[in-house]
Amino acid sequence: MDPVTLAVLSARFTAIVEEMGEGLLRTAYSQILNSSRDFSIAVTDGACRLVAQADHIPVHVGAMPFAAKAVVEAFGSDMKPGDVFLLNDPYHGGSHLPDLTIVLPVFDPLPLADSDPRAMPSDHPQRVRFFSVVRAHQSDIGGNTHGGYNPGASEIWQEGLRIPPIRLGENFEMRPDLVSMLALNTRINRDFRGDLAAMLGAAKLGANRLSALLEQHGGPRLMAAVDAILDLAHAHTKRIVEGWPDGKWRGEAFLDDDGHGQENIAIRATCTKQGGTLTVDLSESDDQVLGIVNSSYPNMFSAVCMAFAYLLDPEVAKNEGAFRALRVIAREGSIVWAREGAAVTLCTSHCSNEIVEAIIRAMQNCCPERAMGGWGRRFRIAITGKDARRPDRKFVWHLFHARPGAGGHAKGDGWSAAGEWHSAGGLKFGSVEMAEARFPLHFRKHEFLGGTAGAGQYRGGHGAELELVVESDGPARGNTAGDGAFHGSAGIAGGQDSAPHRYVLRQADGGERVLRTKEVGVEIQPGEVLHIRSAGGGGWGDPAKRDPELVARDQAEGLA
Repeated sequence: MDPVTLAVLSARFTAIVEEMGEGLLRTAYSQILNSSRDFSIAVTDGACRLVAQADHIPVHVGAMPFAAKAVVEAFGSDMKPGDVFLLNDPYHGGSHLPDLTIVLPVFDPLPLADSDPRAMPSDHPQRVRFFSVVRAHQSDIGGNTHGGYNPGASEIWQEGLRIPPIRLGENFEMRPDLVSMLALNTRINRDFRGDLAAMLGAAKLGANRLSALLEQHGGPRLMAAVDAILDLAHAHTKRIVEGWPDGKWRGEAFLDDDGHGQENIAIRATCTKQGGTLTVDLSESDDQVLGIVNSSYPNMFSAVCMAFAYLLDPEVAKNEGAFRALRVIAREGSIVWAREGAAVTLCTSHCSNEIVEAIIRAMQNCCPERAMGGWGRRFRIAITGKDARRPDRKFVWHLFHARPGAGGHAKGDGWSAAGEWHSAGGLKFGSVEMAEARFPLHFRKHEFLGGTAGAGQYRGGHGAELELVVESDGPARGNTAGDGAFHGSAGIAGGQDSAPHRYVLRQADGGERVLRTKEVGVEIQPGEVLHIRSAGGGGWGDPAKRDPELVARDQAEGLA
């Protein structure tokens, strides 16, 4: 295939996943999707190889081919055009329970003018050429407590509704009885139904665009283009990796705790670079724990891919070809690959962040100019209660504001309040005004917070300070789920760690209650204030080498 056509098709695949994401953003019901954008889009080929992804949430996308594989394993040849498949189970193609994934198979075009799948000739090969995949985080997924995260869980059955690969519908429509069954097991029925419909709409949009490409170019020619696109990404990645010195390096990172008393849980990475291949071995990580910080295998694999991608040039296409240069080794029964049944809900944040950190800490010894300082850790709060303005239903609100800082890097300071390593800026905190309009909340202060960034030749980004007044009708309840109240963001290549998080509830009686990162049922009285000071990013390089002009700038801005 000529290079111009190949470039056009590569851009077309990227345009399809980006358009799917825009469609989901504009049709989703919940705050967590239409404001904070906690979703991802991917296209795989019929062999479940990642062909294209949109720039949404990095930790989702490396795991999404596992969803397509799980559908293939469950249904095999029992798939037809228009089938709608759904899953969320982390031991059967998912990452964690709050992330629902819709998968649509895309077939060779029919040899008929009428594209009705029911009119397909019995001898048609029904070859699956692509899968259109949409993953989106739900505001609630049932379970023992609200908000999708149960920090008190000790097994997956306490975390929410488990969905193995199921056929949710046919002819691009969902079965109402199945949707009702699923929605009945969540606390926010309206948002769940609306978000599920938005996900199907985005997946169907992708399927239609892919079908049009198949009509235009034919299956064999288009699949030859996919092979070439993946091969080019591999060649690009291999050239980069071959430029690094051969060797073996070790790094480790620590989780604060598991919520059940086990502290300083270690993730250890041994990285071996030889020729054009990087091998990441996580086998020496600690054993799995009782709490929700264990990882499923797809999530672990995706976190390693994410760390590897952060070491590559931004122009490298992040598809299956790029990750051929990566080999992943892990031990089942460890914190990074828990045995089926373990609680794993927090894994897309933690221990994903710590997997990335351990790898980057190792690779700073190989390619320090590519190893950035640590991004902040996730510390979420989900609040539920009654809103006097809408007495007919309870609300569930997820904290995405006061985001931590990004890490410094070889070219400059980290971005302030940009988020965590697992999302790399993909998660947004959304409009303060919209949050106040939709929920009984008042944002009294939301600003950058000096003194939180890790020092370095290039400092980390600043964290944020938030004073949030809860104005619910009667007491509200909050659950926390996160990490980083003890360990700050990692300093790299001689940089210093950042300050850790500090979350406090200012109570009506004048007292203050420091919030732990994994708590269930924190009572919040009307008028009480959440005072949040989020971590900054880790520094990069020796602080003594920092340009005095940059030091003076921070001082002038009051952010030193």
